Amino acid sequence: MHSAGRSAVQIDEIGYDILRVLRDDGRVSIAALAARVGISRASAYSRVEALTRAGVITGYSARVDAARAGLGVCALVFCSVHPQSWEEFFTAVRNLPEVESAKITTGEHDIMLLVRSIDVQGIYALVAGGIASLPHVARVETVLILNEVFERPYVLPTDIPARERPPQGGLVSFVATSSDRPAG
Repeated sequence: MHSAGRSAVQIDEIGYDILRVLRDDGRVSIAALAARVGISRASAYSRVEALTRAGVITGYSARVDAARAGLGVCALVFCSVHPQSWEEFFTAVRNLPEVESAKITTGEHDIMLLVRSIDVQGIYALVAGGIASLPHVARVETVLILNEVFERPYVLPTDIPARERPPQGGLVSFVATSSDRPAG
């Protein structure tokens, strides 16, 4: 499980260069990685090993287009879970093969699940019969994904541009407006 609140490992610019190359091509050879980053093969190998030991690199896998692989329907399932039962909930949903990821969230719900199925009926059966029926779940809200526009395998701190800080004040709230509201 990934933890958003975990302390970052110290990574230098060459380490970030290695991670950028691996993000674009996880099957790159050590020799090609070294050439792209501008370091020796031995250094590239030892740096990749160090990033793996530190838990920065957690594994390698193919990226699969879920729809083309037969999973044409995707949904976000927002769950409110009874206090003191999170571990049991995570154990239960971890055993549901349609659940691609689970994220702890702030706001109205506790957890967001990304789920996939071959059709809408499969999503319904999963949510109604598999997730909402768990004794740990107090409330469920499901949102069907209409189109997956893009997904990055991961974002690095060096990808994030400097931005101006917003003015101090209250929390920002977004409210939907009615179509009969006069233009302002």
